[in-house]
Amino acid sequence: MPEPVTVALVLVASYLAGGVDFGVIVPRIMGVDIYSAGSGNPGTSNVFRSLGKGPALLVMVGDAAKGLGAAALGSLVVSDAVGFACVLAAVVGHILPVWHRFKGGRGVATAIGGLAWLAPWPGLIIAAVWLSIVVVLKIASAASLLAMILYVPAAVLQGHRGWALVWAGLTAAVVIVRHSANIRRLLSGAERRIAREATG
Repeated sequence: MPEPVTVALVLVASYLAGGVDFGVIVPRIMGVDIYSAGSGNPGTSNVFRSLGKGPALLVMVGDAAKGLGAAALGSLVVSDAVGFACVLAAVVGHILPVWHRFKGGRGVATAIGGLAWLAPWPGLIIAAVWLSIVVVLKIASAASLLAMILYVPAAVLQGHRGWALVWAGLTAAVVIVRHSANIRRLLSGAERRIAREATG
């Protein structure tokens, strides 16, 4: 099969897989419409606020697995650069999922999952930094933005160059832009902290 066709196929597959939104599926299994709960965002933070730690962990692992799978597909079938492009496609699929009326999350876990495959040790360090900030400050958006700022340096540290860094940079940029409202709230001191919402 010609390489351009192969690249197109792995990119489309990554986008479609990225659109499988565990932030929608897990709550739906539990009888909850996540779009009507909390902030209405189908992401790990809102699932935690609305349903607790267990469902949130399932969502986070599922979303990270999409990125890891996309990275593995692209890098094993074509090249590491295409692996990064596939992560970008999965992140776009997560943010604009064709399966969920193009209403998705912010793509952080999917992006970090991809980095865990393409830059394992730097990726794991970023994941640890993200988790530490979430635990200490309880502000997921701040942790996510820092993780995206470190995204390209992590790829460089792993030895990636050229187009791999272009796709990594675009992935980080897309996720940061998706956090525009969070950035405004952080600057105004109005960003919500992660806490389980009282029910009943």
